[in-house]
Parts: sequence; structure tokens; C-alpha cells
Amino acid sequence: MRIPRIHHPAPLREGEALLLGESASRHLLQVLRLRPGAELRLFDGAGGEHRATLLAREGRRARVTVGSPYPDGGARESPLEIVLAQGVSRGERMDYTLQKAVELGVSRIVPLFTRRSTVRLSGERLERRRRHWQGILVHACEQCGRRHLPVLDPPQELESWANALPDAALRLLLDAEADTGLARLAPPDGTILLLAGPEGGLDPRERRLLYERGFQGLRLGPRILRTETAALAALAALQALWGDFR
Repeated sequence: MRIPRIHHPAPLREGEALLLGESASRHLLQVLRLRPGAELRLFDGAGGEHRATLLAREGRRARVTVGSPYPDGGARESPLEIVLAQGVSRGERMDYTLQKAVELGVSRIVPLFTRRSTVRLSGERLERRRRHWQGILVHACEQCGRRHLPVLDPPQELESWANALPDAALRLLLDAEADTGLARLAPPDGTILLLAGPEGGLDPRERRLLYERGFQGLRLGPRILRTETAALAALAALQALWGDFR
């Protein structure tokens, strides 16, 4: 049986005993039905990963003891620093995009509400969705072997975000009407900021604003790609051009 790999959002120290969170504990105790003595891998999301052993069940929580650290796993992280700004899409489409973006090596994800977004959330509903998305990032890291958990920014309106953009060496807007393709891109010397719209794309005012803010349009071939396809295709292509797919 494959050794379960679990995220624990706190520094790990060899020899300490700790209680895992409810979600991780439920997975180990109820889904996998592990018994005391079972081997685990714990990672903290900031680069550390340790061997661990399940000690006991305490109520609904799993108590584990932390063992020795694994050797450095930096090779799991992409040499590219890619920030994905993703127009919020419906349900499983957004979930799929987030999961696969983690597997494809993004370092940060910014969910954006746009004029054409069909999903509108606020208050407690928005907070529940944010927690759900955070869980998807965690599970994707557990599966793909990454030790660094990508940052999930608070969901925000595109126009507000665009007016306070972070620095980036290359700002790319996925735009089916753009003239530039992948072959014409120059390698960046710094962060890549990639923006993909939701279902229905961006409206003309949003596209104009982004171009005014220094974005470069990027066309991914002659076909119209769905929102859950576009960003992932671009991420894979960037990794093939300059990242760790080479």
C-alpha cells in the first residue's frame, strides 16, 4: 500500500507528537481505516516533509509522531514562477482548473470575478467556497508530491485587482483574437502572470483595461478553448517552453 501523504499546516519537528486536523484525520481513520503503527508522510506546505507514524485515535482526531525529515525535494517545484489569475467558473470547472494548475506548477492563484462571471458569491457563501478551493489545493499537493503549497489569494473583482497589479516580468492574457502565439514569446526574467477568463470570456472594457495595464494577448491556436482548458493548456505549454517539461 502506498504511504499516505498528508499536509499539516505548521512547522514539523522530529520527535514531536501532534494532532492532525479534522479533514486529514477523517481521511486516515475513516477512509483509509489506518491502525496505530501505520506509516505516513507529513509535509508542512513550506518545503518541509517528514516521516511519521500514526500513534492513536483521540476522538475524531489522529495523533501522530513526527520522524526524520526526507531529503530536500526542491526538484518537485517548477523553475518558473507562474501566477494564475483565473476568472471564476461554475462548480466542478473551477475545481478542476485549480487542481490541475497545482499539478502544473503554479505558485499563486487569484480567483477573479468578472463582468461575465456566472458565479456571484459574497459573505459566508464566498468564505465557504474559498475554504473549499483551499482544500483542493492541499489535496492536489498531497497527490502530486509538491512540498510548497501555492498561495490562494482572496477572490476579488477583476477591475480592482487590475488597478493594483503585482510586479511581473511577463503579463499574458489568453485571448482568442490576439495575434501573438507561443512561438513569438520571449523567455521572461521573472514572474509570469497568466490571466484566463471565465465562461463567456472577458468583455471589451475588461480586455481594454488589461491591455492598458501591460498585458500581452496570447492566442492558443485556431480553436476556441473552454475556460477549464485554456489556462491548463497555457500552463503546460509554458512548462514545455521554459520550465521542467523540457
